[in-house]
Amino acid sequence: MSNHIFIGCDIGTSGTKAVAADSSGNILAQAAETYSIIQLHNNWAEQEPDVWLEAAVSTLRSVIEQLPSGTDISSICISALYGGTGVMCDEHMNSIRPPLIWMDRRAEQESSHIRSTLGEELLFKTTGNGIDSYFGFTKLLWVQKNEPENWAKIKHILPIHSYIIYKMTGQLCVDYCSAGNMGGIYDQHTHSWSEEMCSKLNIPYSALPSDFHNPSDVIGMLNKDFQRKLGLDHPVAMCTGTVDCIASMLSAGIVHPGDNAAVLGTSLNWGLVHGDKLKDPTLVSMPYCITPRQLNYTYGGASTAGALPRWFAAQFMDSDSLLAYQELEASIARQNIAPGAEGLVLLPYFMGERTPIWDENATGVLFGLTLSHTKAHIYRAVLESVAYSLLHIIESMTGGSLAVQKIVLVGGGARSELWKQIFADVTGLPVYTPIQDIEAPLGDAFLAAVGSGSIREYSVIESWITMKPAVLPNKQHHLAYKEYFELYKELYLKLKETMSKRAGMLKPDLPQ
Repeated sequence: MSNHIFIGCDIGTSGTKAVAADSSGNILAQAAETYSIIQLHNNWAEQEPDVWLEAAVSTLRSVIEQLPSGTDISSICISALYGGTGVMCDEHMNSIRPPLIWMDRRAEQESSHIRSTLGEELLFKTTGNGIDSYFGFTKLLWVQKNEPENWAKIKHILPIHSYIIYKMTGQLCVDYCSAGNMGGIYDQHTHSWSEEMCSKLNIPYSALPSDFHNPSDVIGMLNKDFQRKLGLDHPVAMCTGTVDCIASMLSAGIVHPGDNAAVLGTSLNWGLVHGDKLKDPTLVSMPYCITPRQLNYTYGGASTAGALPRWFAAQFMDSDSLLAYQELEASIARQNIAPGAEGLVLLPYFMGERTPIWDENATGVLFGLTLSHTKAHIYRAVLESVAYSLLHIIESMTGGSLAVQKIVLVGGGARSELWKQIFADVTGLPVYTPIQDIEAPLGDAFLAAVGSGSIREYSVIESWITMKPAVLPNKQHHLAYKEYFELYKELYLKLKETMSKRAGMLKPDLPQ
């Protein structure tokens, strides 16, 4: 193996991380930066592209500064959150308004209109995905309807990382995975944008990047302006990049058809890689990074997962620091709070929900409170709710079959031993986590190595990853959780109409 160095950078919903690795997967440097979401109204979520760009520059520069002088940096690959609308730019490639990110659920009316006019059958046949306000094409229609002055300015629509790559190289491109993740305007058969769907949805086909690539493909060289910003005195090859869930799956060693993993970040995704025909519009599918024209990544997603402990700690501990989480978990142990949190069940639908209920109006519910419950009880219910949502996704995707033998868990939430035990106990499956909790940036660094030609087989990623010993389920706890899981599902069904009424009561507060 050569001594070349590869840098991966992931622009996430709550922060950006970057790492440098060698050809053997040894981590030589890493950096991170956090930021917040713009939430102007209930179920709205936006972010500024310049915040992402500055965070990418800051973390990349920090990683480069940690490397010895004269280090041979071979290539850089960047992934980013699913940006919903993507970055909407004018003719000068300036952002027109903050992107409506994946978490945003405001396009409910647009989704309903598409469902009743175009219909889900035609759209699914073309794209392999269904209709929901999660998808970027519905969010674009919201901008079209509610902000015509902004809509008229749009000349380019780019995934987040594609915008960053353009700024750094001057190249306009897109990877197959991110294009597929847009949903209703990507043709799964031709692996390009669908002119027919763009026409029917009135989304400008000419605004979409036409230069398609695999995520690992080298698209250009870092320009002089960004060489200076990153502290480099020479150009570096830049890869096309991809959406963060793809990089995270790769970082979990997911390379063979049938491999599956859960990514526990701000949201929760559980999915698998396969070469089968797409057949379920309630799931999200996109091409996978290894052979995007042959393999798909299909997953179910929960909208709020890692976001819930952060919200709880920030609101009730006045800090979302590691110390706050440790204190909360210590309280659970000190009070000897058993599985089920003594009758507390939380519905974790704090930003609507995706799989399997697909309900923009779904809302968070804390059920079963009594005067004997403490802050620690509620926090345990928060952690348990995310495990319930994972089991609900797995159940909906597998039909309850026992084909799933284990859970591979990556992401920030995988650091908590208590939470991993809860996942194991709720699902009844052993939970494996990598020793290196770097997730998506490690996948990006690997893609950079593939793009450089230093690594030719994706299976090499398995040698980059060492798994910790499995966290095994407690059979007694699993039996208790089976009852609570049924109650969890029953609660939503009984409250669904009430949640819809609540959403209707809030609508007058939203701008017309």
